[in-house]
Amino acid sequence: MDKFEELFAQYPCPFTDEQVKAQVEEIEKKHFAENNNTEVWKQCLHQIDYTTLSADDTIAKVEKMANAVNNFEKDFPGIPNVAAICVYPAMAEFVRKALKDSKFNIACCCAGFPAAQTFPEIKVAETAMALKAGATEVDIVLSVGKFLEGRYQDCFDEIREIKDVCKEHHLKVILETGMLKTAENIWKASILSMAAGADFIKTSTGKIAVNATPEATFIMCNAIKAWLEKTGEKKCYKPAGGVSTTEEAVLHYTLVKEILGKDWLNNESFRFGASRLANNLLTSIVGKETKYF
Repeated sequence: MDKFEELFAQYPCPFTDEQVKAQVEEIEKKHFAENNNTEVWKQCLHQIDYTTLSADDTIAKVEKMANAVNNFEKDFPGIPNVAAICVYPAMAEFVRKALKDSKFNIACCCAGFPAAQTFPEIKVAETAMALKAGATEVDIVLSVGKFLEGRYQDCFDEIREIKDVCKEHHLKVILETGMLKTAENIWKASILSMAAGADFIKTSTGKIAVNATPEATFIMCNAIKAWLEKTGEKKCYKPAGGVSTTEEAVLHYTLVKEILGKDWLNNESFRFGASRLANNLLTSIVGKETKYF
């Protein structure tokens, strides 16, 4: 038995796809309504990685994003700001210069994002360059092709090497759950990524047809719970891609709350990767259509 067979034997997937669907529906039925309120909407806004990852991103665009963050507390007193700005590595230095708060989080999607189809050496170098340019957090994509081929050691080594570069900075590993498809694959990818050093596990890039689903959140949060119970290490969670409405955010929040508990209901442990979600939550909070972000 190799080490990954041992690892997966220690953490067997406890759910079938049908069981996942049924349990998500049960949690939604029992608990969604109690969380669909202004205070939760505010908390979800506070957990957003305010994101742009487009081919036409410009310096002016990311500076405008930084200025929205800079002015938010003045423009919306009593409502907590977003958690981070998330951009491509080439934009990190411009975001850093434009932000008034030098400690505000800048996340960069690195390492051959969104397909991860480049050389491991380039992934490591790009991560180091992003951190040097001002990134405080790094989001990378699991090498899904290698994972589906069973090349678990290669996947593990890439994540571990990138985490060694990140040091104390948060590393978020995107599983691209829409490509993994099954509960067992999503579970195994979650366990492997956490074992390799991921601080967060994240659903999706937002660049394929199927992104963050409630079912993926259910599976990944249960994997985080199982990891904590065996190791004592608290890992964090980020649904990303496809979470755009207030109701969708509240459902993911509800699942995290019911599976992992209140200790995860903060922006150090739970993020949303989103672009449209911020304005939709803000609209719900203030009670009229608002396009601030």
